Amino acid sequence: MNDRVLYFLMLLLSLCACRSAKLSEAEEKQRIGEYYEAAAIYRKVYTKTSPQKRDLRGYIAFRMAECNRLINNTGKATSGYMNAIRYDYPDSIVYLRLAQMQHKAGAYAEAIKNYDIYSENAPSSQLAINGIQGCELAPGWRKNPTRYEVHRMEKFNSRRAEFSPMLTGDKYDQLYFASSRTKDKEAKISAITGQNNNNLFLVKQDEKGAWLAPQELEDEVNTEFDEGTPSFSADGNTMYYTYCAQDPEGPRTAEIYISNRSSAKWGKGTRATIVKDSVTALGHPSISPDGKYLYYVSDAVGGLGGKDIFRSKVLGNNSFGPMENLGQEINTAGDELFPYCRDSVTLYFASNGHPGMGGLDLFKATQDSTGHWKVENMGAPINSMGDDFGITFAGQAEKGFFSSNRNDARGYDHLYSFELPTITISIEGIVNDVDEYPIEEATVRIVGKDGLNVKVPVKKDGSYRVELERDIRYVMMASARGYLNQNYELHTGPEEKNETYIVDFFLSPISKPVVIENIFYDFDKATLRPESKKALDEMIKMLNDNPNVTIELGAHTDRKGTDQYNERLASRRAQSVVDYLIAGGIKADRLEAKGYGESVPKTINKKMAKQYDFLNEGDVLTEEFILNLTPEQQEIADQINRRTEFKVLRTNYNLF
Repeated sequence: MNDRVLYFLMLLLSLCACRSAKLSEAEEKQRIGEYYEAAAIYRKVYTKTSPQKRDLRGYIAFRMAECNRLINNTGKATSGYMNAIRYDYPDSIVYLRLAQMQHKAGAYAEAIKNYDIYSENAPSSQLAINGIQGCELAPGWRKNPTRYEVHRMEKFNSRRAEFSPMLTGDKYDQLYFASSRTKDKEAKISAITGQNNNNLFLVKQDEKGAWLAPQELEDEVNTEFDEGTPSFSADGNTMYYTYCAQDPEGPRTAEIYISNRSSAKWGKGTRATIVKDSVTALGHPSISPDGKYLYYVSDAVGGLGGKDIFRSKVLGNNSFGPMENLGQEINTAGDELFPYCRDSVTLYFASNGHPGMGGLDLFKATQDSTGHWKVENMGAPINSMGDDFGITFAGQAEKGFFSSNRNDARGYDHLYSFELPTITISIEGIVNDVDEYPIEEATVRIVGKDGLNVKVPVKKDGSYRVELERDIRYVMMASARGYLNQNYELHTGPEEKNETYIVDFFLSPISKPVVIENIFYDFDKATLRPESKKALDEMIKMLNDNPNVTIELGAHTDRKGTDQYNERLASRRAQSVVDYLIAGGIKADRLEAKGYGESVPKTINKKMAKQYDFLNEGDVLTEEFILNLTPEQQEIADQINRRTEFKVLRTNYNLF
């Protein structure tokens, strides 16, 4: 036995000798769990105790702080622990408790200092190790919150406390919760919490999905004592809940009760026979969706410290299998509370033992095929510096409710909604011909690594839209009868945010020549200029997208120069394009070069007619036509005639 422990025992013996009746009363109140009344008595005894009685003052301050901690009065608890340290309270646990209160108040740097002091005497304490880790991680969680949206449910909340919401009903349109609100002005104040005893309330949705005002259950399930943390069987006819009677002679022990519904009324609850004794505390029941297991919280002997989460097999007829501790992956030396069994491998719970932001944090635990649990802090904004607990989901939807005492100076709990907004990743655009007009009966086919394989009809205006998944590679192909196919590859981003990708397709017709825009040659030469590269690379892609097509590359000149010269220049230019495409991997027997010179003047189409107000659809830019134009218009017409086109010769290359 070390000197510090010996000193502590001697201190307790000396305190017993000078204990007043009031102090004994406070200790008894604390023993049986009436923390609110105990804290008030400790406060009176503390103020009447002389500062010279340092040992006694330190002892009272610590016990007063413990009671305030247990009723969520963080401010008074912090002050009490600091006073206990000031009066040299000999047990180093005071530094752990002070650190936990500072942690809960968001004073992370100060909390780490006191966790460190405690660790000097208890270097292997997982509570201190996890506390420090939580203080280090919390600022990052706050700075980089998850996408959950959280809102305080003012329609459900009151000036009192509300906690442990639970959704039920086929459409999850009924919400039960516990609250200390009451219309009874003579309602008894709980000696445990300093509030009215809790009763169960119900709030329903109307036909339009709007939540109505909460109503207190008038059924027999509510009594003059505490009821809370309800959980419902899959058919909604059995309710498991926590019940706390107040035995004036013994500790305030929580028990699990069961109520059955008959004729839309909840019957009087009966005790669940999980344990035979009436001393072991049991609470916070959560029935699994398949009804096979009941999860709950207990301080039973053999746990890992504090309150642990257990489960028992449901045998029927108010009978349960043995208690099964969920183990050290879930439970810690702190408290694990308010389990919520979402499915056979997913459990949500609250804990102040795992690394967290302060007080109780909500955690998600997922069980793998080997039976091991992966536990994750749900982060901000679900979690806060205060107590966050009692979560419920609307089935498989990522939305529901939970309780928290964040931003309440009295430490009262209130209800909050949460929802993870759906991420919408989509691709949209148009499918037009090369003249930018919609194509009738065009389609866009999309194949993705996620298994997506759809063929989307394009609307009459040429538009299409498809929803995709994030961080997936997709291949797309736009096609239409009488047109060459066009492919596109897309890899959606991994970011968790809404994103719309725009991809437009412009398909080339098979039945008529198509001008290759932005092909440039040196003046009076066949040398391709560098700025032609982009258009030529797109030609290579088009030919790769349509591997059964052969084409003719035709070069045209303006009216200037002799016919013979223009034809030779055009032939060399067409061959330059063919040579580039061959160098880009296109087989030579798919390509044919043709020099037309000035022999095939351009016929004006609808797009050109819109672009140039002096031209009309159907005009042919012959020399005779051009000579009737102004000099400026003649230059434009000559430029239109200087062009490189391709036209499809065959669509069955290598098919036979």
